[in-house]
Amino acid sequence: MDESMRGAAGNGVTTWPARVLLLIATLLLVLGTAAWPARASERVSASLVADTATVTPGGSFWVALRLDIAEGWHTYWRNPGDSGEPTRIDWELPEGVVAGDIHWPAPEAIPYGPLVNFGYHGTAWHLVTVTVPEDWPEDRPLELRAAASWLVCKDICVPEGADLTLRLPAANVSMPQPASATVLAAARERLPAAFDGRATFAPQPAGAGGEAAGNQLVLTLAGLDPPDEVTAAYFFPDAWGAVDPVAPQRLTRSDGAVHLATVAGSEPPGETLAGVLVLEPERAPDDPGRRAVVLEATRDQAAAPAGTPGAPASAVTVGAAPGLFVALGLALLGGLILNVMPCVFPVLSIKAMGVLRHASDRRTLRLSGLSYTAGVLVFVGLVAAALIALKAAGQEVGWGFQLQSPAFVAVMALLVFTLGLSLSGVFSIGGSVMGWGSSFAGGGGDGGGGARGSFFTGALAALVATPCTAPFMGVALGFALTQPWPVALAVFLALGLGLALPYLALTFLPGTARLLPRPGPWMERVKQFLAFPLYVTAAWLVWVLSLQAGAGAVFAVLVAMVLAALAAWLLDLAQGLAGARRSVAGTACLAAGVAAVALAVWPRAGASPLPPTQAETDANRPAVDARLAAEPFSFARLDALRAEGAPVFINLTAAWCITCQVNERLALSSARVAEAFRERGIVYLKGDWTNRDPEISRLLDGFGRSGVPLYLFYPPGSDRPEILPQFLTESIVIDAVGSLPAVAGDTDRTKGSG
Repeated sequence: MDESMRGAAGNGVTTWPARVLLLIATLLLVLGTAAWPARASERVSASLVADTATVTPGGSFWVALRLDIAEGWHTYWRNPGDSGEPTRIDWELPEGVVAGDIHWPAPEAIPYGPLVNFGYHGTAWHLVTVTVPEDWPEDRPLELRAAASWLVCKDICVPEGADLTLRLPAANVSMPQPASATVLAAARERLPAAFDGRATFAPQPAGAGGEAAGNQLVLTLAGLDPPDEVTAAYFFPDAWGAVDPVAPQRLTRSDGAVHLATVAGSEPPGETLAGVLVLEPERAPDDPGRRAVVLEATRDQAAAPAGTPGAPASAVTVGAAPGLFVALGLALLGGLILNVMPCVFPVLSIKAMGVLRHASDRRTLRLSGLSYTAGVLVFVGLVAAALIALKAAGQEVGWGFQLQSPAFVAVMALLVFTLGLSLSGVFSIGGSVMGWGSSFAGGGGDGGGGARGSFFTGALAALVATPCTAPFMGVALGFALTQPWPVALAVFLALGLGLALPYLALTFLPGTARLLPRPGPWMERVKQFLAFPLYVTAAWLVWVLSLQAGAGAVFAVLVAMVLAALAAWLLDLAQGLAGARRSVAGTACLAAGVAAVALAVWPRAGASPLPPTQAETDANRPAVDARLAAEPFSFARLDALRAEGAPVFINLTAAWCITCQVNERLALSSARVAEAFRERGIVYLKGDWTNRDPEISRLLDGFGRSGVPLYLFYPPGSDRPEILPQFLTESIVIDAVGSLPAVAGDTDRTKGSG
């Protein structure tokens, strides 16, 4: 007895008349069952389509979720590109029945405002194989239930879904469904084929014009037959962020191979790069000659062919990028403004003491100014080099990126606290409270006026300036990070020169001594008073650390501060001792200092902080949220709000950004601002960049910015937001939203989830 007969016998169907009756019943059931049960909206009509009229035990067949999309609208591929959501199918199947993953047809690149999405127009087929278990009864129909969901976009985006059912009778003989079998066979033929050649990718070498490699890469296909007929190609990566969707993709051919130059995205590929490559002959896009292949390219350590043209980086999405000279001027002006920022003032207070002490010594004062400037420029140059290198490696970083490291924040808190102890007179180096700098110069007690002391003070001023962003500075640095490294470095050094320029000018201007008060005993009191801004800065950095790494890291850095105070006291004690006692005190001082640094670096050891409790979240939430409730920023939420036609205000901030915190407390915490938002139904989205967040990095890059703060206001129906100044006042915010009329009725959506 063959397998089919065994199955029939096991179910009591043993005679040919019974088989005939079963076949007739099956045909009647097929005729009575909708072949394409569908759910429709005005934008998308959804249906389940099978290529068979009957199912057989142990067999498999194809089912497709068919989406008929209205003209001008589109849905999304498995990687939606810059924004969007892929179509999903949640199956509810009988026990033993298995549905495979979706087989996706090759997508299209769909420009959508400043973004590029990956998706479909017209009709989209999402193909799935369904397998029936061996013991499936032949007299039991198979009912497939699917909850399908998709995002459909045009000028707005609308999330939609449908609960679909497809009922197929069972039989020991598979019967095709003629109408659907034909269209599904055609859809399967259009699926990307496996590539049987060799695919590699490599970083893009510098082009003939001298452009830097940056985050560019070249995809190479060897064995494509025939390569000469391909006139255009587009690569769709499987993983989000592997390739920048907005960047051009340029095709060249050499030595029988096809090369595609493009730009890596925010999460560049590691050793493999998987996706779909669509190859376009010189025909219409819907011509059968258009074909797609599935690739899994491996990293090739060799450089791409020298003749491959470089692909430019993504363009700034809002506004034109400034030219080099404009960027240099903006950076210089931004650096000047940094001097009045609250994060730079504590270190400038150290230099103020040096100016008072050496006002009558013009030569020493000028040397101090030059050394201070050199310190600023060297530190800014090092930061620029790190930023350029990380950007070239595909990392999403910007100005102040080092403050996203809990270990760096902890060490900074310890350093600033120790400097505060020095100003308070707890310890002295080289015979003076400020002699930590003069000891390097060999001058003894110059109050920071020595060349080496001024150099390190300049570096420290640049270090503590990183949490701040000044007007004009964001545009300049955003431009710099898209340019070859010599241009980027020049813009950063212009920023450093602007930061150092006021002190440099003060030391070189004639008659400075006549403008300053005479040195005297009062300077000791001023010096001690200037320690308190440093203590405030240290306390703020500990607060930032609490948000980044939790209570354990805060405890560690507080103990480190105690050890630093002990080391300072021991150092001062050792200077008054001699012989063995001095050695013992010095050794204990060194041990306490090493232990303090080790504890400060400790937060680095944890992979990530524990999620905060609700009480901790409420306690850490800035005061702005008490009156103006904020929702967390995400592209999905922004798209949904804009699809609803809601006005949206976006605040990109970070706990370590003093400018951001000042703006939130002086402007965004205002009761008048909160009332203006509520009256107009404005939804407040807040993106917290205290720790790295790829979505916030993408939004910053899209507007040509390298760091926070960034304030955006999207009026209803507007594709381009209004960019607000980096220094906010209550009136600036109210004026920006004041053109919107007040809305009637429920405005609870402004409450958000904050």
